[in-house]
Amino acid sequence: MGSVGSVGAGRAGAGSAPRRRRALIGPETYELVFGTVYTGLMTNLLLAVACLPLVALVVATDVAATWPLAALTAPLLGPALIAAFAVFGSFSADGSTAVVRTFARAWRRHLRRGLAIGALATGAVVVAAVDILFFWGRTAGAVAIPVLVTLAVGAVATAVLALTAVPEMPGARLRDVLLAALVLGARRWYLTAGALVVLGLLVSLVATRPAVGLGFAVAPLLFAVWGACRFALRSAR
Repeated sequence: MGSVGSVGAGRAGAGSAPRRRRALIGPETYELVFGTVYTGLMTNLLLAVACLPLVALVVATDVAATWPLAALTAPLLGPALIAAFAVFGSFSADGSTAVVRTFARAWRRHLRRGLAIGALATGAVVVAAVDILFFWGRTAGAVAIPVLVTLAVGAVATAVLALTAVPEMPGARLRDVLLAALVLGARRWYLTAGALVVLGLLVSLVATRPAVGLGFAVAPLLFAVWGACRFALRSAR
């Protein structure tokens, strides 16, 4: 009887001992969350630093009055976007959070191509904008303005697709990259249109609320743009 009682007491004691609770969120989830947040915030900071002259004009001046200076500094967006897209690709591939190293390496490696693409897109948009102002209110504007707007939008779309393709196809010639971006952007217009809508939302947010746009929204919205453009360029790789 004593042994039976001791066994029962042992079972009761074991039953009353606190059970270990399984963690609802594992360490891998914490690492992914903090890695994602760090990657986004650091990419925002690096983009602002890489485009500092343009950012200063947007934040501190009226762009409508200082647009010639904004046009001169706008090509800086080219290598900065290439570097940001390289960070997104590295993070998506293996979860790498070496943001600064990846950004700096891609920016330095593709500086000339990025500036060239940025300058071409900026030139096309500026010429189209000047021509639109010229035709505004004229009879010929009913025909010319829609064509000019289409050309400007097409130039921006081709540039964004080309900037996405540069880190994906580092050995390709710039002419081939631009041609692939133009053809695939037109072929998969629905993806291009979606990327342009998100890009327009980003530009609008940065113009109206620079602190929110540059501090928090740039990386998530650019990631969406990069994903759509990368999918559109899939057959080119």
